[in-house]
Amino acid sequence: MNWEEVEKEALSCKKCELWKSRTNVVFGDGPKDAKTMFIGEAPGFYEDKQGKPFVGKAGKLLTELLNKIGIQRNEVYITNIVKCRPPNNRDPLPEEVKACYPYLDFQINHIKPKVIVPLGRHAAKLILEKYGLEFEGISKEHGKVHEVSTLFGKIYIIPMYHPAAAIYNQYLRPTLEKDFEAIRNLFK
Repeated sequence: MNWEEVEKEALSCKKCELWKSRTNVVFGDGPKDAKTMFIGEAPGFYEDKQGKPFVGKAGKLLTELLNKIGIQRNEVYITNIVKCRPPNNRDPLPEEVKACYPYLDFQINHIKPKVIVPLGRHAAKLILEKYGLEFEGISKEHGKVHEVSTLFGKIYIIPMYHPAAAIYNQYLRPTLEKDFEAIRNLFK
C-alpha cells in the first residue's frame, strides 16, 4: 500500500473504540522524507479538533524547542502512537496501541528517518522495545542517544520528556532544552 491508501484507511479506521469519540483522526504532519521524526503518545483536545499533531500548548513548546536548535517545524515529521484522542486525554489502552501500531510502523518504514525522537514514556517504551532496546523509564532514558541498525540503515533514537511535562513542571524545561541539543549535535 502507498501513503495515500494507508492514510485514507486510517481516516476511516474503526479497529478500536477510540473512533467513537474522535472528531478527527490525527495521522501526522510533515515531509514524508524528513530526517527527523517526533512521536508523541496520542492527540489531545486541540489536535482532535484540528486533525494535526502538537498544535496545543505542548505543540507550541515543541516548535520553540525546534527553533532554538535551528530546525523549522516543517522540516520534521510529527505523529503519535495512536491517531485518535483517548477520552479525557487518558493514556491509550494496550489494545488501542496494538490496533494503531501498524500505521506508525508504516510511517517509520516509509519516511526512513535518521533520527526518531519519542516524546514521553509511552512513546519511548514502544520505540525502544521496537528496536530491541530495554526501556528503563523516561527519567533514565531522556536525552540518551541510542544507535540502531535497520533495514534502511543506521538510525538514532533519542527519547525525551514530553513537552507537556515541561509545561506542568517548569523545572523540566532546562532539561528538555539540553536534550534537544542532542538532535542538533547529530546534524553537525
